[in-house]
Amino acid sequence: QVQLVESGGGSVQAGGSLRLSCAASGYQYTGHTMGWFRQAPGKEREGVAGLDGAGSTTYEDSVKGRFTVSKDNAKNTWYLQMNSLKPEDTAMYYCAVDRYPYGGSWPHPWDVYWGQGTQVTVSS
Repeated sequence: QVQLVESGGGSVQAGGSLRLSCAASGYQYTGHTMGWFRQAPGKEREGVAGLDGAGSTTYEDSVKGRFTVSKDNAKNTWYLQMNSLKPEDTAMYYCAVDRYPYGGSWPHPWDVYWGQGTQVTVSS
């Protein structure tokens, strides 16, 4: 059974750091595009960071230079390192990975596995 389990969320003050993890089980997603998404109350879900099967990364403009997406293949786990956090980063964060190696910079929301989400709260 395919499963993505997220961890690492929490509450921090502005300027702090958190590292989110997204551990996959049931399948090795070598070559699949994955991404981190977030959704704040009353707002639409937005893509934060994408990691394609070749290891190239893409970031939403507001997080460039502050967030880093990576993968540990041995652990089949993706990470989102978040530094210099701002109150506007407060949201529920979700990881998602393409069910198939479609390619592209971002996963395809119509055919992905989703993590359960982890809350990030940044206070000023």
